[in-house]
Amino acid sequence: MEIQAVFDDLRRMNKRQVYFQFLNIAMIVASALMIWKGLMVVSGSESPIVVVLSGSMEPAFFRGDLLFLTNYQEDEIQAGEIVVFKIEGRDIPIVHRVIKVHEKPDGKVKFLTKGDNNEVDDRELYKPGQLWVERNHVLGRARGFVPYIGIVTILMNDYPKLKNELEVWTQHSFFHQSWKS
Repeated sequence: MEIQAVFDDLRRMNKRQVYFQFLNIAMIVASALMIWKGLMVVSGSESPIVVVLSGSMEPAFFRGDLLFLTNYQEDEIQAGEIVVFKIEGRDIPIVHRVIKVHEKPDGKVKFLTKGDNNEVDDRELYKPGQLWVERNHVLGRARGFVPYIGIVTILMNDYPKLKNELEVWTQHSFFHQSWKS
């Protein structure tokens, strides 16, 4: 029923109002993309912001905390640092602490990670046969965080109906407000 209201609002607008609304939406999307790309360049990370999705890093970080990452290749990763890494075959990056650094004679460095709230290291999370995280798996290091602000992302993933209702409500409010002005 709500979607029908959005289309009713669109039908009542003249062409200029509809073009103006779509131009506003396009500008918002373009601005968000420019900010994201700027953060990527400044941070050196393909994913400069991530949300903690599990309780494995408590008490350092809680579910829903928003982390800010950097990934400068020239900086060596040390034991004790919190890194975000992605393993082949897994869709979601993992936020865990480096507990051991292993440097091979050829200069290649590998890491062993563990969640602060976990009993054992992460070798069970790695792909079969993999014993270490390599530098190319690392998306970044945690440099700062904002507590609980990412909980909205978690709620939308955990409750898809909430996400759909929020999208419809936002669209309806946006177009309804435009019609009044």
